[in-house]
Amino acid sequence: MIQFTDVYKRYPNRYEALSGLSFHLNKGEMAFLTGHSGAGKSTLLKLIALIERSSHGQVLVNKQNLTHLPKGKIPYYRRQIGLVFQDHNLLHDRTVFDNVALPLVIAGENHREIGRRVRASLDKVGLLGKERNLPIALSGGEQQRVGIARAVVNRPAILLADEPTGNLDPDLSRDIMQLFEQFNKVGTTVFIATHDHDLIRTLPYRQIQLHQGRLAQREVE
Repeated sequence: MIQFTDVYKRYPNRYEALSGLSFHLNKGEMAFLTGHSGAGKSTLLKLIALIERSSHGQVLVNKQNLTHLPKGKIPYYRRQIGLVFQDHNLLHDRTVFDNVALPLVIAGENHREIGRRVRASLDKVGLLGKERNLPIALSGGEQQRVGIARAVVNRPAILLADEPTGNLDPDLSRDIMQLFEQFNKVGTTVFIATHDHDLIRTLPYRQIQLHQGRLAQREVE
């Protein structure tokens, strides 16, 4: 599903964020991406989402070579990917419903289909009764659930999350991680960048560890 082969990412200031990275994530797998701050976790996820492109090497996602994907096809490619961020990235002047609906509006779905799928996504994250609320009226954990609902409303094959529990207490963090497990159980490939070692060591998923932009010598099983 996701394959990196000798991937480098260098920026114009010659900073090398990723160096010779090679790994494979299977279809339907759930895995964690770990490493110190600045290790390259966010950069790696951006390469998968085609927010940025690699400087060298090959990135394959669902058999597509992202190195040569034309710019015009990037929006269509991204429809198979859901993104969850630590800071939610919600539109605070729009309702919960409108925030979750945004990917479907961009994709040109009709009004009835948008309503059906938004409510289904909110139901999955336990927020169906708050669709008309503004994000500011929600707790931090609820805002993160809105971000997750928005990420999965397009029924993506791949769900990427960058420090999704970074601002949450341990109990809320476990609740959010259980949501990711639920999506994984129905076949979604889930890849989560996190510093939350206390939480993930209790979970039976592979850890891919970065150190200064390189894959650590041994992956954590």
